Amino acid sequence: MRHRTIAAALAGMLALSLLTACQPQGTQGSAAPTASPVVESGLSKQSRVGFFFDTVITIEAYTNDESILDDAIAECQRYDDLLSKTKEGSDVWNINHANGERVAVSQETLDIIRKALEYSKLSDGKFDITIEPCVALWDFTGENMGVLPDEAELAEAASHVDYTKVDVTDEGVQLPAGETIDLGAIAKGYITDRIKDFLVERGITCGMLNFGGNVLAIGSKPDGSNWNIGIQDPASTTGESIAVVPVSDSAVVTSGIYERGFDVDGVRYHHILDTSTGWPVQNELAGITILASDAFDADALSTTVFAMGLEEGTAFVEGLDGVEAVFITRDEQVSWTSGLNDRLTLLNNG
Repeated sequence: MRHRTIAAALAGMLALSLLTACQPQGTQGSAAPTASPVVESGLSKQSRVGFFFDTVITIEAYTNDESILDDAIAECQRYDDLLSKTKEGSDVWNINHANGERVAVSQETLDIIRKALEYSKLSDGKFDITIEPCVALWDFTGENMGVLPDEAELAEAASHVDYTKVDVTDEGVQLPAGETIDLGAIAKGYITDRIKDFLVERGITCGMLNFGGNVLAIGSKPDGSNWNIGIQDPASTTGESIAVVPVSDSAVVTSGIYERGFDVDGVRYHHILDTSTGWPVQNELAGITILASDAFDADALSTTVFAMGLEEGTAFVEGLDGVEAVFITRDEQVSWTSGLNDRLTLLNNG
């Protein structure tokens, strides 16, 4: 593993952003079409922007059939209706309001919960979808942002966090009374993969998905070269990138303390919660980026590895096949796993 400082990398830094980082604001279900010709392929770059899963999403694909992207947006709406914890009648809402009863859900919901539980076991509980009672006590974006939860209430909520009590069968999902789930740490990754599958099945071989910073490349660029994906600098207030990595047909997902959070008395409180206490994870990391073949794994791992911290997280990722990571610490150090030694470029070459 190699280390470079952000200060060095930022010297004369170029302003490179994530391919779809400059996103316009949207409303739920909105989709603004644009197109630009691609001479080499004879196709046009079609794009749609929408607001789903509590974030802005961008779908770009090279095709002359705009209806494919419209259908993809409709799929996003379907998944939002299915997996949102706040929409009455969604699978997650029904599970959380079942008062201990088993709830019949869609096959997609069964799949995502089963995969989530696998990551809970793999991470020894550092990743846990039953964190919702704790999440409910924090407000990182609304009118109560900056208000710390009551310590006793948070401790009580944390006592209900236990993924081993989630009972999943083909007949449905059952939680103990008082336990609830939040799929926010993995839903975007799962849905990003499904939308990619949806597009590929309709003949798309070249495109890019950006679901709130969960980036997934479909194939390579029209000229056959790799996509260059920027890794955000946590210290930047304008979304500037600290490094760039080339990818093809793979996912790049970032988590960090800069995304949703606030400061109180010099302490940063952010949305990545310690599953054992309900308080935000406090370690040396400011941000982490995971590269993997699919967005679900990258999404789940970005939260899991962040909670592990630099040393444990690095060793953990080094032991996984086909997964790489970039770590940025609060004291402005950048490090990465060995598989990126010949791929990652710090901007301005540090």
